[in-house]
Amino acid sequence: MKAVGARLPRYDAMGHVTGTTQFVDDVRVPRMLWAKMLRSPHHHAAITRMDTSRAEAMPGVRAVITWEDVPLLTYGHLEALGIPADEPLLAKDEVRYKGQPIALVAAEDVDTAMAGVDAIDIEYSERPALFDVRKAFDSDSAQIHPWGNWYPHFEGEMDRRKIRKGDIDEAFEQADKIISGVYRPAAIEHVPVETQVCLAVPESDGRLTIYSCTQALYFTMGVIAAHLQVPLNKLKVVGGTVGGGFGGKVDTASDTVSALAAMKAGRPVKWRWTREEEFLASSTRAPWHMEIIDAVTDNGWILGRKMLTLHDSGAYARFSPYGVTKHSFHHTGAYTIPNLHFDGYVVFTNRVPTTAMRGFGVTSISFAVETHMSRVANELGMDPYEVRLLNANRINDTSPNRIRYTDPSTVDVLQSLAGAEGVQLEGAYAGMTRDPRSGDLLPDHLVGQLKTEGH
Repeated sequence: MKAVGARLPRYDAMGHVTGTTQFVDDVRVPRMLWAKMLRSPHHHAAITRMDTSRAEAMPGVRAVITWEDVPLLTYGHLEALGIPADEPLLAKDEVRYKGQPIALVAAEDVDTAMAGVDAIDIEYSERPALFDVRKAFDSDSAQIHPWGNWYPHFEGEMDRRKIRKGDIDEAFEQADKIISGVYRPAAIEHVPVETQVCLAVPESDGRLTIYSCTQALYFTMGVIAAHLQVPLNKLKVVGGTVGGGFGGKVDTASDTVSALAAMKAGRPVKWRWTREEEFLASSTRAPWHMEIIDAVTDNGWILGRKMLTLHDSGAYARFSPYGVTKHSFHHTGAYTIPNLHFDGYVVFTNRVPTTAMRGFGVTSISFAVETHMSRVANELGMDPYEVRLLNANRINDTSPNRIRYTDPSTVDVLQSLAGAEGVQLEGAYAGMTRDPRSGDLLPDHLVGQLKTEGH
C-alpha cells in the first residue's frame, strides 16, 4: 500500500535519461553477420522467376534465406484463437503489398548484404491493386486474396462480425429524427524510436538465443518455434527494453527470419530495419470506414443504431479479426442503446498488413461515437453534455453483447469533464449518478435491455 498514490521513480528512468539503457541494437557478439531484405517493389504481383545463385556466390555472403528455407511457411499469429493462417513468412508465388519480404541475405557487413540483395535475379508480373475498402465489394474490383476480398471465418463461417440486439425496425419507426454520419480515421504509423531489430545467436548446445525487441516475449517465442518447427526449449528469447512499441512490436517482424539465417550460416545474425523500411513495411494502425445511423427522439434519447464498419486489414488477416471483434463490442461507446444492428467486415487491400495500436479496435470507434454524439446534440439543438448524460451507461444497463454493467463510470467522467470546462449543468444533470435507472431515466424503450444481479 506504500505505492498507492505515491510518486515513485520509474525503475528504468535513470538509464533512459543518461543513455545507458541497453537496447537490442546495442548487443554485439563475436563473428556477427549483418542482414538485409529483398522486398517487393510492387503492391500486387506474381513472382514469375527468382534465382539467388549470384547472391550466394558473392564473397562475404554467408546465407540467403527464401521461402524454401522455412519449415512452416505460413503460420497465423492467432491460430490458437481460431483465426486461420494466411500470411507466409517470406513471399512464395506472389506479393500483395509494397515492401513485402521475399529473401534475406546475411553477410559479413551491411554493404555486402545489400549488394547480395541487389544480386538476386527476380521477375514479376504485376496485377491490379486494391486500396479502397469501399470498392472491395464491387464485382469488378481486383481480387487479392484466395478467401475473397474480406475475411470469411468468423464463428459459424460468417463473413462479418454481427451484432443484433432488440428490434431495430421498431426503433426507427418510433424515431423523431434519423441522424447519420460517416467517419474515416486514417492509418497511423507507430514510429518507434527503435526500428524493428533482432540478433539471433546459435549456441554450441544446439539452442538459439534470440535478442528481440518484442512487446510480447512468450507470444513471440511461440511464433518462432512454430515457423522453425522446433520445441520451445530449443529457443532462448531475450527481451529487454522496447524502444517504442505501441502495439506494433507484437508482429514478430524480424525474429524468425533472423533465426533462420543464423541457423543456416552457423553464425550470429543481426537484422536491423532502416527508418525507410519501418515506414514502408512495418504494420500500421488500420484505416477504418464507419457508418453510423441513429434513431433518436426530439428530447435526446437514442432508440437504436445501425452501423457498418469496414476495417482495412491490408494484405493479410494478421490480428484484424480480433480487432474488429473488440470494435463491435464497443460500438455504442459509453452509452446505452437498446436496439442494434452492427455489421463489421475485415477487408483485404494491397496496403501493408495492419495491426494493434493503443486500444486496438476501440480507439477508432471511440472517435466515431463521440464525434457522432456531438452531431446528434447539434442536430437536436441540445447541450452535448446533456445528450451524453441522458444516454450514459448505468448499473444494470447492458452492453451491445448483453453484458450487464456493474460499475460504469460514464456519468462521473462526464460531470468531471463539464466541471473542468466550466460548464454549468442543469440541476437534474448535475445530480445524476451511475445508480440503476428509475423514473424519468427509465423510459419504456430501455426497460427490456436491463439485467439485474443474478439474472
